Amino acid sequence: MHSLLSRGNSVLAYTLSVLVTLTFACFLSTILVDYRTGTEMQTLKIEVKNLPEYGVSKKINDLGHITFNLDTDLTSLFNWNVKQLFVYMTAEYETPTNALNQVVLWDKIILRGENSNLRLKNMRTKYYFWDDGNGLRGNKNVTLTLSYNIIPNVGRLPIVGAIGSHTFSFPSQYTR
Repeated sequence: MHSLLSRGNSVLAYTLSVLVTLTFACFLSTILVDYRTGTEMQTLKIEVKNLPEYGVSKKINDLGHITFNLDTDLTSLFNWNVKQLFVYMTAEYETPTNALNQVVLWDKIILRGENSNLRLKNMRTKYYFWDDGNGLRGNKNVTLTLSYNIIPNVGRLPIVGAIGSHTFSFPSQYTR
């Protein structure tokens, strides 16, 4: 006859085996889902200033100010395995000193059940748009892109870029 501890161990081991199998099935059911969605962005007000950056050093650097519109519907990304989204907008540009600069300008965490239809109008950037020199003034090729990290209940953590981007240029004169 088996003891109470032996029976408890068997029940617990079987339960954990079933849970691991169900978790793996959950992962497999959403691994091939295409999480890309379309987005539209537009810049409204674009300024560039030349100011000292007191946080790091007192060196004078370019600071960009933009106001933007963002229109995207992320509701199709939520399935039963998606817990939340971390949505962020980046600006990518080239300068004579750096071949690729990437700056995160805005972000938002969207939990399951919250409104994921983003229709943002006249938004200012959430974070400062500093350049580590004077590469923003007159820069003709600054591209805004929207990306998001999908945080699932089970499985891998994909970083997905939205379909669509917006390119703009900074003015050739500093704003006071």
